[in-house]
Amino acid sequence: MKLPFKRGDILENILVEDMTTEGHGVARVDRAVLFIAGGAPGDIANIRVIRTKKKHGEAVIEQLLQPSTFRVTPACEHFGTCGGCKMQHIAYSQQLTLKEKVVVDAFQRIGKVDFPELLPILGSANVFQYRNRLDYACATKRWLTEQEIQSDAIINEAAIGFHVPGRFDKVLDVRRCHLQDEFTNTIRNAVRTYAIANGLTFFDPISQEGFLRNVIVRSTSTGQWMVIVVFKSEDEAGRIGLLTHLRDQYPAITSLLYIINEKRNDTIFDQEVVCFSGNDHIVEEMEGLKFKISAKSFYQTNSLQAYELYKITREFAGLTGQENVYDLYTGTGTIAQFVATKARQVAGIDYIEDAILDARLNAERNGVKNVRFQAGDLKDTLNDDFINENGVPDVIITDPPRSGMHPDVVQKILQLKPQRIVYVSCNPTTQARDVQMMSDQYRIEKIRPVDMFPHTTHVECVVLLVRND
Repeated sequence: MKLPFKRGDILENILVEDMTTEGHGVARVDRAVLFIAGGAPGDIANIRVIRTKKKHGEAVIEQLLQPSTFRVTPACEHFGTCGGCKMQHIAYSQQLTLKEKVVVDAFQRIGKVDFPELLPILGSANVFQYRNRLDYACATKRWLTEQEIQSDAIINEAAIGFHVPGRFDKVLDVRRCHLQDEFTNTIRNAVRTYAIANGLTFFDPISQEGFLRNVIVRSTSTGQWMVIVVFKSEDEAGRIGLLTHLRDQYPAITSLLYIINEKRNDTIFDQEVVCFSGNDHIVEEMEGLKFKISAKSFYQTNSLQAYELYKITREFAGLTGQENVYDLYTGTGTIAQFVATKARQVAGIDYIEDAILDARLNAERNGVKNVRFQAGDLKDTLNDDFINENGVPDVIITDPPRSGMHPDVVQKILQLKPQRIVYVSCNPTTQARDVQMMSDQYRIEKIRPVDMFPHTTHVECVVLLVRND
């Protein structure tokens, strides 16, 4: 297909008709598709084509002629450069409508299965300062805006912030992020200020040199704070100086940890975590249950909305107190313990051993005696020995990562033939794919989207599957 436009073309009076799951506006010119950065459905604008592919083009807005009725002023100064909140220029009510559409499209296009009308999407009570975790990268030179590049000023400042979309080697220096409590901004800016004042070097992902690599900040609804500083190599004086400064200046930090990561990648799951001061964990609470969260533990990043998500999950499971339940991808065992009072027994599996250790400790701390946890890759662990030990499940709850479930896990679930499957997912596309694989034996009875991440394109979705008897 020959596109009716080329790079550099200015196209006038273009109507933005829709939005992609990646947060780009969608327009059509002579049936050819254009993806428009920062476009909102209903905008009319003059746009400039910046890139062409075989079947579509990419563009930016040159002049906004008539803004969409859904368009609002973004709260964040970094909007448009930082890729974290791509929908911040759209009213929250419309964000929810667009996210419902993402779920419907996934099940119609990928799943190709019959499904009932969606239950209304559950919006987040807090649309800012809702996250309980943010991971920041350090860099020797901060990302410059187009305006700064064209200026004559020489700017060579270090950065602590987020990777620019599509660039592992470029970091946007973030002065204020609205996604977590303001204390996070205080901590991040304090690390930057101290490091620069004391000559601590920042990491360069190309040369793999530099001292400061990452800063991770976690918090709980109970008011506890964990700060993890990741260093590229050991510099005892520099490390102790920075950590002592954070400990002494910010007593609200209840868990101050550090990691020395000499690898080429940033993952910390295979690294030793050292406690510098305070506890080696923080504690979240939900319906009287307390959950220990260590540096490597997964926990839903919107604590208040996680509670609502788990209530929906428990409701969909339809437990009466007699059921044997499997909780797949259990993490620190939050869902398993949350539903345990309504079940006869719950068995949880997760591939992260540290998370399972936390799950066991959490269950012991909470006095929940009808749960069992096992660490291992699900496609290997969900085997005959596990089933013989834990019994055949009446209900399976599964909450896999964005990539969805391994086909072997799906086939094992089908062999087990539970009466109900509650599938929780942060990626409706892979969720719909997996549901389609089970559609010969199971039908969809309920679907409810849950917005865990306002202003982003992500949406959580809970699906109840019932066996065809």
